[in-house]
Amino acid sequence: MTQHRFPFTRRQVIRGLLATGAFGATSHLWTGCSSTPTASTGETTTSPGSAAEPLVMGFIYVGPKDDYGWNQAHAEGASGVAKVSGVKVVEEASVPETTAVAETMRGMIVQDGAKVLFPTSFGYFDPHILELAKEFPEVQFFHCGTLYEEGKHPANVGSYFGFIDQAYYIAGTVAAHTSKTGKLGFVMAKPIPRIVRTLNSWMLGAKSVNPSATTQLIITGAWTDPVKEAEAVNSMADQGVDVVTCNVDNAKVVMETAEKRSIFCSGNAVNQSAVAPKGYLTGAEWDWTGVYSSYAKMIQEGKTLMNGGIPHTYLGGLKDNFVKLSPYGAAVSETAKQDAETAKTGLLDGSLVVYKGELKDNTGKVVIPTGTEYKPGDPELEKMDWLVEGVIGQITA
Repeated sequence: MTQHRFPFTRRQVIRGLLATGAFGATSHLWTGCSSTPTASTGETTTSPGSAAEPLVMGFIYVGPKDDYGWNQAHAEGASGVAKVSGVKVVEEASVPETTAVAETMRGMIVQDGAKVLFPTSFGYFDPHILELAKEFPEVQFFHCGTLYEEGKHPANVGSYFGFIDQAYYIAGTVAAHTSKTGKLGFVMAKPIPRIVRTLNSWMLGAKSVNPSATTQLIITGAWTDPVKEAEAVNSMADQGVDVVTCNVDNAKVVMETAEKRSIFCSGNAVNQSAVAPKGYLTGAEWDWTGVYSSYAKMIQEGKTLMNGGIPHTYLGGLKDNFVKLSPYGAAVSETAKQDAETAKTGLLDGSLVVYKGELKDNTGKVVIPTGTEYKPGDPELEKMDWLVEGVIGQITA
């Protein structure tokens, strides 16, 4: 069947239908066949009249699907799960963290028949996912990042996340080997604990190679702000920083600016080597295809959040294929590669524990005492509100 495209977003259509009271009367226009006319792309379909209804999985992104960052990583994961037999994917990109996402979720449920939703941005969770979950108790909502709290959050809400800080630790070792000045830089979107942990892991990886290394921190305050991100990299380069990394939604600007300033860079979320061919060292990447495929398999087997078949919190790291390291760039020495691979092996087999005492923050205060260690998944790591020794800067909202 030919798929028709309309010059309107899902949100615009829903607003119009709600305004005229015609939502229910026209919903058949959206569900009459498997090739649903929405703003979605990259979906697999089941032929009309098929006996088995496909499992419709909806993915929502706060930015474009080709942002060389957070949104692209999730979009690549959605593209991967779309290849699973019996799965149909619907998507919408550039959805703000406002009531707009509630409209998009409602549209996917009512128009497309979505039974599983993955609204992937941090700000989608409260109140939007929580409110929709109560409105549609038969639909499962999986949020990337926010920890599920039993007794507080609806039973049809789950959370998932990866220990990408493990990849940042390895990337930090490569950065320290490559840096001539010992001055590194980190551009951060927002100082929430899991992002702060990527910076601290990067710094600890670097210090394992060069104990005198430092990392200059600049917080932009926004998931995506190309102007501030470029300004941050230029400021760092002016101060002698010669390797930068970041944790922002779209790392492309950081990588491009570093390349223009002839300094090295380490990526975030996806492989950005194409935009910085000379200076790209490696990067901390997400690998969501396996995660989304695991969810699809469990649901197809009849497991749900509500019946206890699917865990409300799903976490993993390098060992679980939630995260991975970008290929090494041309500037990475053999010694750096060897140390990086040694660190990777230690993280995989558990012999390397990054957060163990004695560990001090950048004010000299002991934050992890001697004899104490926190392994990936430890609740204490989810509370991280301090910067490790060697980081220049402070956490501000």
